[in-house]
Amino acid sequence: MELMKLPRVDSKLRVFLFKIQFRSQVSDLKRNLNVVNSSAEEIRGSVKLKRIMQTILSLGNALNQGTARGSAVGFRLDSLLKLSDTRARNNKMTLMHYLSKVLSEKLPELLDFPKDLASLELAAKVQLKSLAEEMQAINKGLEKVEQELTISENDGPVSEIFCKTLKGFLSGAEAEVRALTSLYSNVGRNADALALYFGEDPARCPFEQVVTTLHNFVKLFTRSHEENCKQLDLEKKKAQKEAEPEKAKGESEN
Repeated sequence: MELMKLPRVDSKLRVFLFKIQFRSQVSDLKRNLNVVNSSAEEIRGSVKLKRIMQTILSLGNALNQGTARGSAVGFRLDSLLKLSDTRARNNKMTLMHYLSKVLSEKLPELLDFPKDLASLELAAKVQLKSLAEEMQAINKGLEKVEQELTISENDGPVSEIFCKTLKGFLSGAEAEVRALTSLYSNVGRNADALALYFGEDPARCPFEQVVTTLHNFVKLFTRSHEENCKQLDLEKKKAQKEAEPEKAKGESEN
């Protein structure tokens, strides 16, 4: 009965629902935006990743020596995943295994490059389209609050507490959304800059594709390196086992 006395009660309830959810919505969006920024900065700032890219280019040019593709100055980002598809004649070793072997022998300091990319796994789960929708929903929600507040100020005493509560909420919420909008714009620029860093067109190779490709490359490289280590360990054990009869024979003769 009391609620029936309130003008536009459904609109007021929607506004309060937005107010209740506002903090968690802003917090979730801000966290994801920061993940995108951190990931872009980590990738572009990783000297180890850059040196691995240079090594891959050198390997590719060595394999294609004498052909039109043997003096390339760069390669497409999706070529990283093809390293696991290119196999040696014995079909046992892929180019990814060989890359790991070369790095282990000549540049072991680069093997832990995934540590430079701490935010990559989280970034691979982020969709920029979803972030845009969340940003839009927050802006629209705030507009509805402002509209309802303007209308409610003409309701008289019945909406007096409602208006006072909304004014207190708006004073802080507007500042938070301005900061969030600025962060969102910065993320958009960083996402495009990441594709350009790899010589890709942001329209054809968006942020999601870049980080997913790199994340999969890290997983494939890590698995290949682990397999190489296991194979090396097996070969050592086999060599030791083969050496034992010779050693026993020598001791017997002595």
